[in-house]
Amino acid sequence: MSNAPIIGHYINGQVVADSAQNASDERYSNVFNPATGSVQARVALASVKTVDQAVASALAAFPAWADQSSLRRARVMFKFKELLDKHHDELAQIISREHGKVFSDAKGEVTRGIEIVEFACGAPSLLKTDYSDNIGGGIDNWNLRQPLGVCAGVTPFNFPVMVPLWMIPMALVTGNTFILKPSERDPSASLLMARLLTEAGLPDGVFNVVQGDKAAVDALLQHPDIEAISFVGSTPIAEYIYQQGTSRGKRVQALGGAKNHMIVMPDADLDQAADALIGAAYGSAGERCMAISIAVAVGDVGDKLIEKLLPRIDQLKVGNGMQSDTDMGPLVTGEHKAKVLGFIDQGVEQGAELIVDGRGFSVPGAEAGFFVGATLFDNVTPEMTIYKQEIFGPVLGIVRVPDFASAVALINAHEFGNGVSCFTSDGGIARAFARTIKVGMVGINVPIPVPMAWHSFGGWKRSLFGDHHAYGEEGMRFYSRYKSVMQRWPDSIVKGPEFGMPTAK
Repeated sequence: MSNAPIIGHYINGQVVADSAQNASDERYSNVFNPATGSVQARVALASVKTVDQAVASALAAFPAWADQSSLRRARVMFKFKELLDKHHDELAQIISREHGKVFSDAKGEVTRGIEIVEFACGAPSLLKTDYSDNIGGGIDNWNLRQPLGVCAGVTPFNFPVMVPLWMIPMALVTGNTFILKPSERDPSASLLMARLLTEAGLPDGVFNVVQGDKAAVDALLQHPDIEAISFVGSTPIAEYIYQQGTSRGKRVQALGGAKNHMIVMPDADLDQAADALIGAAYGSAGERCMAISIAVAVGDVGDKLIEKLLPRIDQLKVGNGMQSDTDMGPLVTGEHKAKVLGFIDQGVEQGAELIVDGRGFSVPGAEAGFFVGATLFDNVTPEMTIYKQEIFGPVLGIVRVPDFASAVALINAHEFGNGVSCFTSDGGIARAFARTIKVGMVGINVPIPVPMAWHSFGGWKRSLFGDHHAYGEEGMRFYSRYKSVMQRWPDSIVKGPEFGMPTAK
């Protein structure tokens, strides 16, 4: 362990393991290979001094970067996108090695992140504003969108490339400088992206990375020079960041947890629905905020659905994510594995019917890996812990309801409102579902309705704290301030004082 490589920070254009003055303050955490359970690196956990250095670097770089034209900032994004394409597989390998998801899924994650960068390349058009000539009395009125200053992002372990790329390009093209605090569980991708941004022509200090845990997050929240903070993770932490940030006058965008349902109507194509559930529940070992963890079986469809699911679960290949024939990899850490197993135990204790038990699962030759097998519960009820809480593992529960109205009422009563899906062949049901469901992202015969880059990502209820969803047009709004300008020149000014509001005449 003492010989494990150190993963450091990226401050002012340089990788910093720790500085001489900070060495005694910083701590370290192990980074595991989830497929083997072995320690593969150690990551520095930033001290307050390290966070202060990163903020100072970003603050110093802000005026010159903000003064750049949107076109020049977009050109950096064009080059960054080109470099991400070039290093696509390298990033995916890093993800699989530290997170555990299968390589094909990791490649898909990188692709979805690159799409956000591609969207940000349109900054000159996206940042255009409005102008009104002669609104009255020789006055013209227009608006501007200006950068906030130093912004920060705190991102989760389950998407160490895609989620940071929800934030980084949006913040940078709007003229802000940015500090990323990635998950300490899979931190290496952050440093490669930092290096690629520098290679793309981004000035030193505009983008910085501080590795760390809660101490680093609190230092960012408490720093007076941080203007805005964006977060993706669990609801308790999202709420904490929202409360702490807004109480200090910061703009906060905090995306929280989920308990995503998929309604299966009696008229649905059950083969399509079963395939969708297998991919959405067990893909990435369930470690997705858009994973389907509850199937809502309407009417008499429950038994038929289970008949379709069981052979598909039997055919799942679980193993090392870097093996090309693997469908599902391990969980990210042993600690998280224990948490997921605890949820399965609770489901049994509270009376759910355990049809497929993923406990005790191991991969030959990788017995120390953090694996949990695909798990399926039937007859789950809303009072059960496995229904109420986000498990973030390969655990699918089936809830049975008599009709469509009951299914909608069930979902609308849940505290989370991140993603939802409905499989049906009835256009009327589909329309009613889309209009009445109280969830931020809706799929109709689409199990994981993650919006494309030019739309925006975000949930409702306790799945989102703040007024702005992530990336897309909402991201542009979050990372910029609206300013209205009214102008009149001396030769059009009416002589004498004016005591009324200016109006169109």
